[in-house]
Amino acid sequence: MSNILIVGATRGLGASLRNLYASKETTKQVFATTRSSTESSAQTRVSWIPNIDVSQPDVGEKLVTQLPHSSKIDTAIVSAGYFGFETFDAPDWEKQVKMYTTSAIGPVFVVQQLVKAGFLDKGSKVILVSSECGSITLRHEKEGGGNYGHHASKAALNMVGKLLSLDLKEKRIAVGLVHPGFMRTEMTRSVGFDKYWDDGGAVTPDEAAESLASFIEDFDLSMTGEYWAPRGPRGGFAHTIASTVVDELSKSEGAIFYVADLLSQEL
Repeated sequence: MSNILIVGATRGLGASLRNLYASKETTKQVFATTRSSTESSAQTRVSWIPNIDVSQPDVGEKLVTQLPHSSKIDTAIVSAGYFGFETFDAPDWEKQVKMYTTSAIGPVFVVQQLVKAGFLDKGSKVILVSSECGSITLRHEKEGGGNYGHHASKAALNMVGKLLSLDLKEKRIAVGLVHPGFMRTEMTRSVGFDKYWDDGGAVTPDEAAESLASFIEDFDLSMTGEYWAPRGPRGGFAHTIASTVVDELSKSEGAIFYVADLLSQEL
């Protein structure tokens, strides 16, 4: 029986993961965070943790003080996100700060406090929900520029995940960076990306959650610190492709980028 922590569990992928894990007989408890002060759920395996805002400096402390002391977290998934639309003519300082703090700064303090308090220990898994939009290699001229905070904050998250994996490897805690797929969510709709849903092969959050949960089952310390795309940018067999090439590339500096290149060529 596993304890699952989902940071950012009220909407989109986080909500779908919450529902999925709560329905599994192998789940002992789902600890689900929300930014609001109250949240209700009819799911018996879900315990809500209120007032958790990943963009705030005290997010880690607030989280660990609300978790039951005896509950080791088997899998912690950080799926909280924020997308503020920008263009070159209209960059937005406040939006960028919020995107960086939510995507790349807050997760450090969440994970550090969970480890320090003993909730994450040997055998635990940390999954940081990233995006292919953070890849410099995969960014093509035809897609243009703009949305600086969105893309760069995900690139920063990828580095954060790599560094956390190095710090936590001796503790036998695996850290994975995962692109769950392009999704049909209110967040992508709110920035006008719904016009790309069909051509981009966008999937529902429920579909993405199923793929991610399946990937997490097989994820272990041998895969730590690497970027994974279980569905690929348009679905497919990215998990299989990546698993095949990682052994050959793992000794090469910058292997993560080679994997991303192979995924983009295949998919």
